[in-house]
Parts: sequence; C-alpha cells; structure tokens
Amino acid sequence: MRRACPGIPRAVNPSEITQPQPSVDSLTYRRVVLKLSGEALGGASGAGLEPQVLQEMAAELAEVHALGVQIAIVVGGGNIFRGLKGASSGMDRAQSDYMGMLATVINSLALQDALEKNGVTTRVMSALEIVAVAEPYIRRRAMAHLDRGHAVIFAAGTGNPYFSTDTAAALRAMEIHADCLLKATKVDGIYDRDPVHHPDAVRFKTITYDRFLADRIGVMDSTAVTLCRENALPIRVFSMKTKGNVRRVCLGEDIGTTVVR
Repeated sequence: MRRACPGIPRAVNPSEITQPQPSVDSLTYRRVVLKLSGEALGGASGAGLEPQVLQEMAAELAEVHALGVQIAIVVGGGNIFRGLKGASSGMDRAQSDYMGMLATVINSLALQDALEKNGVTTRVMSALEIVAVAEPYIRRRAMAHLDRGHAVIFAAGTGNPYFSTDTAAALRAMEIHADCLLKATKVDGIYDRDPVHHPDAVRFKTITYDRFLADRIGVMDSTAVTLCRENALPIRVFSMKTKGNVRRVCLGEDIGTTVVR
C-alpha cells in the first residue's frame, strides 16, 4: 500500500471539497408558494408526464427544501386536460373545469412521489375531497405540515370552476402567509416588449401590479394578480428552464421580475 510522503500534502479531489451551505438567515423568502404549469411536467412535448423531468424538478426542489425553505406547490393540469380547451370545443365550462382539477390531482400525486424519492416528506391537499389519495385542504393543517418541514402540494385548484390554478396559487399563498408567490415560466422575467421578436427588449427588475394589469401581461391571469395587489403579496416571475433558479430566487439573487406595488 502506498503511503503519502511526509511533508508533502495529499492532492485533494475537487469532489471532496464541501461547499458551505447558506444559512436560514440568508434566505430572502422562507415560506413560498411555487406555481408550476402542467406542461412543464410533460417535457419537450408539454403533454403527459415525463419521468426524467419530474425527477430533475424534484431534485432541485429538494435542494431548496434543504436550505430551510418551506415549500408549497400549485401545479396546473394542462399537460393532461385544460378546462378552457374543453369548453371551447362545446363542453360545459363547469364540467370541463372539474376535469381540469382532476388533472392537477394526477400531477400532484406524480410530483409527490418524485419529491419523496428525493427524501422530502410531501403532503397532497386537495380542494376536492378525494380522501383515498389526498388530504382535504384545511388551512391550519397545511401550515402545520409546513412547520414540521413537510412540502405541501395544493391540488384541484380552488375547488371551484371558472378559477385558474394561478388564482388558486395566489389564494393559498395568502392563506398560509407565504412571503412570496413564485411563478415559474418558460421566460426569464417580464420585458418591455416581446423578447422573441425584439432582441433588444429590456427585462424589468420590478414592475407594479397596476402596470402588469394595464399592459395585459399574459404571464399570470388578472384575477390572481389583483388578489396579490389587494393583499400586497409580491410575485416573482422567472424561468424554470435554468437549473437552480428556485434556489437563487429564495436566496434573493437578481433573476426574473418582481411584481410589487
């Protein structure tokens, strides 16, 4: 067996160097509601469930959870069924919205499984009673789960037709006293004009609720933004495509756009 020569330091493998983890005190947001689109779980096609995407997303959220962030999640159902699309094809709007709510339950159960495989105890709480697979949503119970260090996924929207999962996310964020509503999208923030057609478009670091509503910015529906404005809940809009962005937002890094008064 080879022995290190006295006085000559052993070469250190970079993988052996442990990076210091940020402390809880360094977090900008300690309790958040993260709004994810259903299409994000479908990978490139945006349809169905892509296991690799689920695992990568869960691994990233597990890292954020390990920082001490209390995470609640609202996920859409557009990868399985979208209520508005059903209504536009002639289906009764309320009926199609209930079908969309059930699609969010499927996504929530898939994300719960992926998170728990990454060591994060997760509770799914549904606005529709489906007691065989999810707890009924009870505000105080949700807050107790978060205080115990569990992740919580709010399924089935608000439980009412005609309301989007964006609005559900805003409502739940206020109910559980979240520090911020995080809106993960395909774009890396809000711009003064369409960055796809205008390469010189400028990203806003902050934008007011009123301008967001006046300019009809389509990143989040107006009911959700109005609800946040009335209760002074900040919204952070950022891209989910870049790995580590949720962590960066919670640590206060300058990415995306913050919607405030």
